[in-house]
Amino acid sequence: MSNAKEIKERMSSIQETKKITNAMYLISSSKMKQAKKKLADTEPFFYGMQAEIARILRHVPDMHSQFFDQREEKKAEDRKIGYIVVTADKGLAGAYNHNVLRLVEERIEEPGQHKLFVLGELGRQYFAKRKDVELDTSFHYTVQKPTLYRSRLIASEMVEQFNAGALDEIYVIYTKMVNAMQAETDVEKLLPLHKTDFLPKDVNVSLADVYQEGMVFYPSTHSVMANIVPNYINGMIYGCLVESYCSEQNSRMMAMQNATDSATKMLDELNITYNRVRQADITQELTEVIGGANAQKRM
Repeated sequence: MSNAKEIKERMSSIQETKKITNAMYLISSSKMKQAKKKLADTEPFFYGMQAEIARILRHVPDMHSQFFDQREEKKAEDRKIGYIVVTADKGLAGAYNHNVLRLVEERIEEPGQHKLFVLGELGRQYFAKRKDVELDTSFHYTVQKPTLYRSRLIASEMVEQFNAGALDEIYVIYTKMVNAMQAETDVEKLLPLHKTDFLPKDVNVSLADVYQEGMVFYPSTHSVMANIVPNYINGMIYGCLVESYCSEQNSRMMAMQNATDSATKMLDELNITYNRVRQADITQELTEVIGGANAQKRM
């Protein structure tokens, strides 16, 4: 059994670690609240973009746009598939990064020519070691404090590559918060768009039953759609970035809370052990004093 001094030093070390984990918990909590507020402030605009696309399709259901081109003539193994992968810049967030990387590994095993656009230092370091997958190095962005400007740059690059034929499908792999205690890794398809995603969800409602107001598209329906869709893609990417950022902070909060609870439990156990060792030392000293006094009496 360790002596009282060693136990005291270990308790002091754990106490300092506990202060750090508790501080990290509070910082992550503050960051998450700020990010959720930013997302709530911008969501109405992008929901409006989605509603406008649905409105256009409601009036011109047979319209043709490059953003809805499924490129069905291409075989599965020949399709060029891009993945925007959102990881963290650092660890100490539980299974947050592991879950994202595992889902990416599953996706790149499927047929197709895969290309990764990784956001977050941990993800970049992980896939840089892989020689069997193409890693694009365009986006050396931090995932801390996601901004609309950054998501607009990413959206612009994705739309450009899709229109140029460099990519046939584009997905974003991110982590979304289900509730305050749970987050799950998800895959969201960005391009090509599906018209069915913008149609009424009620199966009993057809386009013929929906009110058709008078609309004029200038200079053309195609041009209007070409301006709206990039903004819609920008909103989707921004939403995924903020959701991932919130999930990362929430995962770090939970990990730091668990670490703080473990430190408290260890301190309680060490405190009991310290008291026992201290009591044993006092008992031994008393025994030695009494033994010495008895020896003096016998002399």
